[in-house]
Amino acid sequence: MRTALLGTVALLAACTPVPPLQDRLQPWIGRSELDLVSAFGVPAGTYEVDGVKFIQFTSQRTVLAPTPAPIVWGYGRWGPAWGAAAYPQTIVVGCEVTFALRRSVVESFSFRGEGCR
Repeated sequence: MRTALLGTVALLAACTPVPPLQDRLQPWIGRSELDLVSAFGVPAGTYEVDGVKFIQFTSQRTVLAPTPAPIVWGYGRWGPAWGAAAYPQTIVVGCEVTFALRRSVVESFSFRGEGCR
């Protein structure tokens, strides 16, 4: 009985939707630069202006996307034949997250890219 209950809980946890990126990044406000770099790794870029340091992290992933199904025609066993064929296409999607820090403390963040989810 206990095994069945644990299996059900695990299955429900796997179906739980992932919170939006905005919600997952919000807890980083007020955290230190050391915490940020420890969690995300070495930043892809930094820029400092007027006492504000911008730290950018990037990520990329490859996804399979269906292509529109073109009409294919030719000759089959019983004469002219036509139909649709779709071939999967690989697409690289990226996400850039930029944190703004003042005195080594995260004040805000922004993100852009079709891979931000």
